[in-house]
Amino acid sequence: MAGTGKIHVYYGHGKGKTTAAVGQAVRAAGAGFRVMFFQFLKDNSSSEREILKNIPGVTCVAGRDKVKFYRQMDKSERIELINYHIKKLDEIVKICESFDILILDEALCAVSIGALDEDRLLGFLRHKPKDLEVILTGHEVTEKLLGIASYATEMKKKKHPFDAGLGARLGIEY
Repeated sequence: MAGTGKIHVYYGHGKGKTTAAVGQAVRAAGAGFRVMFFQFLKDNSSSEREILKNIPGVTCVAGRDKVKFYRQMDKSERIELINYHIKKLDEIVKICESFDILILDEALCAVSIGALDEDRLLGFLRHKPKDLEVILTGHEVTEKLLGIASYATEMKKKKHPFDAGLGARLGIEY
């Protein structure tokens, strides 16, 4: 890709951010690219992982086995999660050079709730391998992260079954 690696952000309160990132992973793998996929704030049970881990060229970095909602965590659990995210991001930074695409699903959410240090993420993005394409997803994006992005797509909810009381459905929302 000769120094053309861009930064994408898929954000907003509408459905489709992770779905778009997964679609990009499939497209990239189909073109022979090597893809690394990691999910902040999610465990290893999201349905997209089941198919992604079986696609040649896609590496799913394991996350935590069980994840609570951040708002349900006590202070010590939050500190543990923050430290876990620091460790995982550092681990990813060390090995990402051998990949063409890096997807950091829910990284924007992790930043917005304080579970991932924005400056640490920005430091990585500013000094990432020049050919590495990076995709970040989440509900909200900061001005700093939006400013560094080459692509920014906002998913805006107009209508969702959740509004009528329907919970998340396997294979559709997770």
